[in-house]
Formats: sequence, C-alpha cells, structure tokens
Amino acid sequence: MLVIRAVNTDDLDALIEMARQAGSGMTTLKPDRKMLGDRVATAVASFNESIPPEQRDYMFVLEHTEDGRIAGVCAIKGAVGLTEPFYNYRIGTLVHCSRELNVFTRMETLYLSNDLTGSSELCSLFLLPQYRAGFNGKWLSKSRFLFIAQFQHLFTEKIIAEMRGYQAEDGTSPFYEGLGRHFFKMDFDHVDGLTAIGKKSFIAELMPRQPLYVDYLPESAREVIGKVHTSTQPARKLLENEGMHYEGYVDIFDAGPVLQGRVSELRAVRDSVLAQAVEGAHEDETEHLLVSNTRLTDFRMILTRGVPGAARIALSAQELSQLRVQEGDDVRTLPLNTRKNANA
Repeated sequence: MLVIRAVNTDDLDALIEMARQAGSGMTTLKPDRKMLGDRVATAVASFNESIPPEQRDYMFVLEHTEDGRIAGVCAIKGAVGLTEPFYNYRIGTLVHCSRELNVFTRMETLYLSNDLTGSSELCSLFLLPQYRAGFNGKWLSKSRFLFIAQFQHLFTEKIIAEMRGYQAEDGTSPFYEGLGRHFFKMDFDHVDGLTAIGKKSFIAELMPRQPLYVDYLPESAREVIGKVHTSTQPARKLLENEGMHYEGYVDIFDAGPVLQGRVSELRAVRDSVLAQAVEGAHEDETEHLLVSNTRLTDFRMILTRGVPGAARIALSAQELSQLRVQEGDDVRTLPLNTRKNANA
C-alpha cells in the first residue's frame, strides 16, 4: 500500500538518490547532501510549527509501506523570495509608433522581475519511473492541494508553480543557450546548481535590468518561451485543471512557465469536505478520493474509494491505521478527478 506522509530525517538518503534521477532543471531537488539535509530539517520544523509560516517548507514523500521504500516526493514552500531574491522574467509589450512614417510596431519584451516575491510555491514534484503507473503521479501532485485546503491559514493568497522548461534531446536548454550563456559564461547545469544552493547574487550582478527584446533572440530560444519540458506536460495540465494559470511569467534560465492561482479559487478548497471516518467496506457508487487526516504534525494521506461530499467515509482497518486515525475522527476528502461540469 502507498501512503503520502510528512518527510522525516530518515528519508534523506532516499531523497538524494531520487534527486540524482531527477536530472537537471529541477532547481529545488538537487543531489546535494547539505542542501537537502537542511531542507529536510526545515520541513520537520515546519510540520512541528517551530518556525514562522513564511519560512516553512512542507515536504511530503510517497512511501511504499510494505518495505518502507520512498517512491516520490513533492513540496510546498510557505513563501518565496523573503530571505533570498526570487527572479522571473515577466513578458511585456513595448509599442513603437511613427505617424510620419505610418509605422506601428508591438514588440514582446522580457523584464527581470521580483513580482512573485512572497507567494507560496508548489515545487519538487518527482516520482520514480517504476511507480509512474495508475494514479500515482496524479495523486502525488494533487495531495498538495488537499493539504492547502486543510491548512489555508498557513499560505499566502497567491500560489505559484515554476514548471521545468523545455530541453533538447541532448539536455541543453535552447533558451539558456540563446540568452543566459551570453551573460553568465557557464553551462546551464552549473548555473542551475548555484541557484539550487541559494547562491543567487550573480543574477542581479550579471543580468541586465533593461527590458530585453524577444525578437533579438535566436529563433530556437524564442520558440521555447513558456514551453515545458516534454516530461512536464502532464503536470502542467494537471495544475491547470486544479485552478492554476499561465500569466506571462517564465523562469530566467530555461523560460519554463510559472503557473499562478489564488488559494481561495483552487478546486481542492472549493470541493474538499470534512467527513467522519467509520470502519467498514466501501459503499456503492464510489469514486477515487484523496483522504487525509487533519493533523499538521504527522500529516498523512491515502488514495481510496468513497462517495464525494459525503459526511461519512468507510475506511478499512488498514486504511485507518495508515492515516493514524480512529473511527469517529474527522478526515478531509477530495475527488481525485475533476468533474466534467466543473470550471476548474
């Protein structure tokens, strides 16, 4: 059986191995023992509420309970950019007009921006290849929304997700090769690694503050602005179905899109409900549901079947044990799939 739970310090080795498999472009998940060790320590403190909400970094792991193996990871940062700069490019428009020559032009531009500073962030989603089957990936990603629905007071009104940008088959980033390399004079992986460990001062030191005209970039770089990595396409669609949107912000290195949403408008906030857990068999007319306990400390979540929106949910003895709840306790439920008549 699989369960999603709060990370603990014993998970560090498994996370390092997972980060090795994640490859380049995932800034928040690098195989650096100190960085990941510090991050796990912050996550433990976050779930224990021993640090302020804006400093928290909630990390979750997908555990295979039969042997304790870690199959996946995901996370939510309480706020970004408050202790170190958080940069994006904002796509803008400059208009040039000459009545004398009867010329009117609109030019897309890239502005180096800190506009998203202070937003909560979905990040670090990765599932081992051997577990990419059934509903595992969808469940792992959507688990963060159910957590937010249960603990809305811990997050800012705006939530963002930086999507991994497009890479060529050889692993290079066309956008970085067309723009970033001219300023940083180093390989993409090196720049990405420096950012991962919090060394971001070089961005402000080396990047121009003036707007950059998109038309001046090579065609290969222009074509991938706002485009996701091939393996990230399903994740983008999933987040958009949950209430997030692309609003013209991209990553400064690979031009991957930044999705944004308001916490109050997320499907999980709108459609999740508290239900009373009862021991028993699943009822008829059930759907796949995400079900979590309601405790910040020792937060746990399973995927099971139940009636969406019902005031009671039948759970087996094993499922109650996995959630660490007893019959009569409150749990929060959310349908795994969006309904066809939903707007999300």
